[in-house]
Amino acid sequence: MLESLYKRKKTNRFDVLFYIVAGIFIVLALRLMTLQILSGGYYQAKAEGNRLRMVSMTAARGIMYDRNGQILVGSRPAYTISILPTGKALDEGEVAKLAALLKMKSEDITKKVNDHKYGYEPIRIANDISMDVVTSIEEHRHELPGVTIDVEPLRYYPYETMASQLFGYVGEVSEEELEELKQQDPNTLISGGTILGRSGLEKLYDSILRGTDGGKQVEVDATGRPVAEVDRKHTVPGSNIHLTIDANLQKAAEEAVKNQLEQLRAQGIPAQGAAVVAMDPNTGAILAMVSAPEFNPNWFAKGITTAQWNQLNNDKNHPFDNKVISGEYPPGSPFKIITGTAALDLKKVTPEEMIFDSGKHWLIDKRNAEGEALGWLNFNKALAKSDNVYFYEMGNRVGIEGLVKYAGYFGIGEKTGINLVGEASGNMASPAYKRKVYDEDWYLGETFDAAIGQSFTLVTPLQMAVMLSEVANGGIKYRPYVVSRIDNKDGTPKEIFGPDKLGILPVPKNIMDLVREGLRDVTNEGGTAGELFKGFPIDVAGKTGTSENAHGRDHGWFVAYAPYDKPQIVVVALVEQGSFGAGSAGPIVKDILAAYFNVPVNKKSNDTNSKSNKETATGTSINKGQKPQNAVTSGQPRKD
Repeated sequence: MLESLYKRKKTNRFDVLFYIVAGIFIVLALRLMTLQILSGGYYQAKAEGNRLRMVSMTAARGIMYDRNGQILVGSRPAYTISILPTGKALDEGEVAKLAALLKMKSEDITKKVNDHKYGYEPIRIANDISMDVVTSIEEHRHELPGVTIDVEPLRYYPYETMASQLFGYVGEVSEEELEELKQQDPNTLISGGTILGRSGLEKLYDSILRGTDGGKQVEVDATGRPVAEVDRKHTVPGSNIHLTIDANLQKAAEEAVKNQLEQLRAQGIPAQGAAVVAMDPNTGAILAMVSAPEFNPNWFAKGITTAQWNQLNNDKNHPFDNKVISGEYPPGSPFKIITGTAALDLKKVTPEEMIFDSGKHWLIDKRNAEGEALGWLNFNKALAKSDNVYFYEMGNRVGIEGLVKYAGYFGIGEKTGINLVGEASGNMASPAYKRKVYDEDWYLGETFDAAIGQSFTLVTPLQMAVMLSEVANGGIKYRPYVVSRIDNKDGTPKEIFGPDKLGILPVPKNIMDLVREGLRDVTNEGGTAGELFKGFPIDVAGKTGTSENAHGRDHGWFVAYAPYDKPQIVVVALVEQGSFGAGSAGPIVKDILAAYFNVPVNKKSNDTNSKSNKETATGTSINKGQKPQNAVTSGQPRKD
């Protein structure tokens, strides 16, 4: 009996042990089934993720061509250094080694890696690395796991600073921007490392110029070093755009501005910058656009340094501003074109009527810029010599309401409509404006100032080009444009842009003929630009101007078109703090016209401005009782 009881207990213990072991195997089997069958895909993906990395490939941006097919902005291959994230903390020794090879600060590399938020996408550390540095990194690859060297398209501006505000610049998408873009569109094609347009045409046409990034799937070892390429998705380059800019004329305009600013500064004139635009008056196509000072967009494409950024950001002359479209300046004497048109069209004066300039107006003591007394003047002579007293009287007769009306005909106070970001609208002086801003009454003296382009009137250089184009082409107002064509991916035209007629100047042809004749005589003997264009083989019509500047020396204007009888080009130049326009802006316009018409230019120092640099602006009043100086005979040009 005892033996039977012992055997039963022993059997029970074996049964319990059996069930325990069996239960463990059942649990393990169930867990294995869960891992391999139910969650097999999930864990396989995780394993592959630890073994495989998707390395993004940047697509080449589209090319910008000039009107003749020359490349203005393109891309070139460049070595790029990146780090593949491993999910582990960076080794300080490896970072220091890489920083030394790249001549960077270790903390800059660490910050780029720590700021990275999106998985295992490569973190771009440095662009456009020289072959010497690439070789050095390759020699130390065993010490730099996760560091990759790739060849990527780098945005390239072959002419460096040329038309930099127009073309704009590019930069890599920031982590903050990427997060915002993903919130707006979870399916966005923009990812870490994508290059975006930041300003100018690069930004305005970013969606067209930016292609579709690709990528390659690579296998990595335990240290994160790529060992093999598994798959690849090819990039799709961006589309090309064609501009109305003439590269050769643009280069000539840039050179003219550079040389003239250097000459003015050598004479002690603190010319701070300039804005120049050349336009086809028969279409509105922009042929050249210069805003000085400029910047080098290649700095941004490569990755701008702190020193370079501080240099640009602290420049008081605003190199990022496109002054052609955003700079607002008093128009000065070129506004006399509008005042004269209004006076003739409203029959406030006849072309033959003679008005006596004794050196000051008889109602208000407002005088010519240098106190000249030009004697008897008709319309043509007054415009050619830019006589203030005559146009004070025209303002008196037309009235401020008439000036505002005709200024509107020529687009003063409204945007031209060019498809560029940042265009200013300017302003036309008026009693309503003064009341709104200053809550003050309007006085006759302010009408006098407005008649010669002073007072509260402000214009952009592009507005002046549109205004002069209306004069030159017979009264048609065109919308200025700078992009003529957008291509498909295969290079065929997708969209073509051409002249866009906005309206017709409501002024009879015989009136505008009188204005054009006066502008032609500006560049003839006795005109304010007669000496400048003496011997020039092309018949030029133009207008000099000097506008008051409350913050320093006066600004210099020169506006012109040529040939006089069949205009092909309008050129407007504004020199900030350049003093008299004939001597500061005039030579720039002359050099551009010479380049356009292939006229040889005798490069000699410009003394026109030094002779006429007596710092008083057009319209500046002279104290009562002051004797008029420099009485001018009929054949002697005055300065403006």
